[in-house]
Amino acid sequence: MDFLSFKTISAKKNNVIQSWIIIDATSQILGRLSTTVVHIIMGKHKPFFSPHVNCGDHVIVINSDKIKLTGKKWNDKKYIYYTGYPGGKKTISIQNLFNRDSRNIIYKSVKGMLPKNRLGRLILKNLHVYPKSEHKHKAQKPILLKL
Repeated sequence: MDFLSFKTISAKKNNVIQSWIIIDATSQILGRLSTTVVHIIMGKHKPFFSPHVNCGDHVIVINSDKIKLTGKKWNDKKYIYYTGYPGGKKTISIQNLFNRDSRNIIYKSVKGMLPKNRLGRLILKNLHVYPKSEHKHKAQKPILLKL
């Protein structure tokens, strides 16, 4: 019996090949879309996934202006942050955040699902969100993923 065949091979940074995937957010629910994006940018869909290596693909999300939320979240959901000053607790509703820049909603949702460390911040750079259907990554020849 060949015992060398039972060894687990861990992914190395040099051996990872990253592809480009495009996802259309038109009439997609925010949470469902975000979990799919996180799954792809972390590389969990690949057979050689390693949790300590950035082995995921680049994801381009287009039409972030047309994303949907379920229930009463457009009115009730709030993001809370702290400025660092005494009494500096601020809240912003998701509707105001969407009106300001619709890309931030997807970035915040995906960032909350990633690990809170250096690797998570590195993985987040693989996400590219655009409010319309135009993007600047045509040279990478992205593959359209149907959801």
